[in-house]
Amino acid sequence: MLGGLVGLVGLSAVAGLLVAASVTPVLTMTGLAGTQALTLFDQLPENLNPGTPMEQSTIYATTPDGKNVALASFYEQNRVPVTYEQVSPVLYDAILSSEDKSFYSHGGVNVGATVKALIDNVRGTSSRGASTISQQYVKNVLIQECEQKVDTTSETHNEDLQQCWKDATNATGADGIERKLQEMRYAIQIEKEFSKNDILLGYLNIANFGGTVYGIEAAANYYFNTTSAKLTVAQAATLAGIVQNPNTYRIDKPEGTITNSKGEALNTAESGYALTKDRRHYVLGRMLADGKITQAQYDEADASEITPSLNPPTQGCASAGANAYFCQYVKSIVLNDEAFGKEPQDRADLLRRGGLKIYTSLDYRIQDPAAQAMKDIVPANYDNDYFGAAGVSIEVGTGRILSITQNTQFDETTTDDLAKSSLVFAGDTTHGNSGGFQVGSVYKLFTLIDWLEKGHSVNEVLNGRVQTNLKIPVCESPQTTNTKEIGNFGGGGGYTASVMDFTRQSLNSGYFAMASKLDICEINQVADRMGVTLASGKKVTDENVPYDVLGPKNISPIAMANAYATVASGGKYCTPRAIDRVVGPDGKDRELPKSSCTDGVISKEVAATAAYALQGVMSGGGTGARANPFDGTPLIGKTGTHDRWSTMMIESSTKVTTAVWAGRWKGQSDIYQKRAGDHLLNNMRYPLAKAAQAAANGAYGGDAFPRPDNNLTRRVLTEVPNVVGMTMDEARSTLESRGFSVTDGPAVDSDQPTNIVVAQDPSGQAAGGTTVTISPSNGQGTTVPGNLAGMSRADAAAALGAAGFTSIDFDNSCNPPNAVVSSTDPAPGTATSKSTAVRVTCE
Repeated sequence: MLGGLVGLVGLSAVAGLLVAASVTPVLTMTGLAGTQALTLFDQLPENLNPGTPMEQSTIYATTPDGKNVALASFYEQNRVPVTYEQVSPVLYDAILSSEDKSFYSHGGVNVGATVKALIDNVRGTSSRGASTISQQYVKNVLIQECEQKVDTTSETHNEDLQQCWKDATNATGADGIERKLQEMRYAIQIEKEFSKNDILLGYLNIANFGGTVYGIEAAANYYFNTTSAKLTVAQAATLAGIVQNPNTYRIDKPEGTITNSKGEALNTAESGYALTKDRRHYVLGRMLADGKITQAQYDEADASEITPSLNPPTQGCASAGANAYFCQYVKSIVLNDEAFGKEPQDRADLLRRGGLKIYTSLDYRIQDPAAQAMKDIVPANYDNDYFGAAGVSIEVGTGRILSITQNTQFDETTTDDLAKSSLVFAGDTTHGNSGGFQVGSVYKLFTLIDWLEKGHSVNEVLNGRVQTNLKIPVCESPQTTNTKEIGNFGGGGGYTASVMDFTRQSLNSGYFAMASKLDICEINQVADRMGVTLASGKKVTDENVPYDVLGPKNISPIAMANAYATVASGGKYCTPRAIDRVVGPDGKDRELPKSSCTDGVISKEVAATAAYALQGVMSGGGTGARANPFDGTPLIGKTGTHDRWSTMMIESSTKVTTAVWAGRWKGQSDIYQKRAGDHLLNNMRYPLAKAAQAAANGAYGGDAFPRPDNNLTRRVLTEVPNVVGMTMDEARSTLESRGFSVTDGPAVDSDQPTNIVVAQDPSGQAAGGTTVTISPSNGQGTTVPGNLAGMSRADAAAALGAAGFTSIDFDNSCNPPNAVVSSTDPAPGTATSKSTAVRVTCE
């Protein structure tokens, strides 16, 4: 009768009834004055907002057929909320029969049982709570609220959590009575605001079932490897028993859950989990008495052994297998982006308590083939000297990260096993704790872009030979650079060729020649504009040296891949992103981390022409051809090598960009000419990138790249200095300073000194960097005198002899005494050798 009355009368009347009829005597016994007792209940908080219990957050990927697949979960309390219909009716029966059989008839408080429990607790004759399901729900909510305020980074974390439980369950003395009154008042209030089914479900979703297992779904899955909808009578009765005293009755501790006064383990697997079995026997008995099960069901369930089928939950990215490093990258976003909380602790708590559903951009169509190639080609630990590899694919025009692979096994624990690591090699310090890598010649992209933005053509010809004193501007200050110290791959001395050739063959000395006409600071500014930073987070423009052309800075593969995606998109830069959608426990979409796409980071003309040059890299004869799947999809690309310990391969269609790095992730040990299986370490980048890009081409396709700009592909002619009359050294210096190569031709007959240039080829205009042949005088030349006409035979002979000619042939016409010279062969004024025979004709 009193239970029914609670649900019918107003709160003040209930309070008066409770205090006057039963509470006041109990409080008086504890030393509280009567007036205090009469007002205490009314002064207690009335409203309790159950809020959202701690829920695990889960990171998902989407399969090609649209299904969401969990990659990993993160939780402080393992809880999987379910709806009312997702719980087996037999479980509801088990809980209500054993815990609160009058649940659907009382108004939140069983007054008679509560008063008796209070008196017994004050007398010390019992510590029972006599709580209804509503009161137990309130208690769990209060515990949860307390736990959510605990600083999980504190050294007293565990003690603080334990105190939350003690404060919410204290059942002795005045504090216990006040706590019970507060619990009662909250229970009365939630009965007004929520349906019975909602309260019952809320209790089952929030209740602890031992250890970190919270909620009926997680309990069913953990203890019996099933769902709450498929529980048998015996299983339901076992779980209903466990919830009454979770850490005593749990059945995942075969060595026992508690000990007796003698220190002997109780509730062991050897004993058949005797304490839990006794509690189950009680629950089954109550279910039978209430008519919830038949005698046959009772007999079968009661006779059965308790046989747990444990399914330990896993949390963290290790459970994501080959997708673990993508998962870890996503996790780092949640922990570092203010979209998930202003402070680091807020973000960490949200991930482990906030019940987020995080839907990512991972594409299994690329991830699976790329991960398989990584597994097949690169050992997790090659030589115990930090050899690693990583791959990433990014959607062009959106920045969505489609795939991240790595050769090591994901492990967040500190270990000496170099086959294991928690670092995300594809990421940076913020996203993956990686310091990045020296990316080598893939950084030449930014010299190429700056070259084009300055109006130069990819068909411009330059002297690409190694030079010992090349002047390269650095922030408008020329620095003398010995490019011979760096050299070229394979040790070649370089050559004169076009920018197209330099790009296709990745000629270091050729790109230094380009840089000599640009400025290193402006080259680095291009990289900065295209979203590239150091892996540490610092700007690439913070330090500027001539060798930046060749990529000595530590940069993440993701940043480099995204820069090439900017070219492939026609100049649109999109910030990399790995999260497509985040849904809170309320089913509503949350704000995503900020991302953006910006058109015109480089012009369409420059992007198209850069792509035109980079396509040569992927064609036959280009350095990246080995990574081309040759499936008909047009590709751009670039190779990169830094010294002898770091290699990269980047390639892209108009739809997807793939970047692969392979090298030493710590230290600088040589990787060249070392083989693992069928592959040289320095060549592993090619099949890795090929596999990922082939998968991307199959899934996304790819269009033809736009035609290059006519002006940026024009053939460039420059004026060749006239060096005739200069000394050979002066001529060589003059020509080389203008970018031409110089070669010595054979000596030419001339009356000039032997170190004087008397002939050059070509002259006038020629392509930049063209080889100019200069020929010196041989000192054996002379000139046919120009005043011979009209001379007598004797005077002509004297003049020719004075000019140095040793062979003079007078025609018969010169025999008469009065004959005068009319012509010569060679003609007067002709430069020729002194040994040349001169034919003289007279009239």
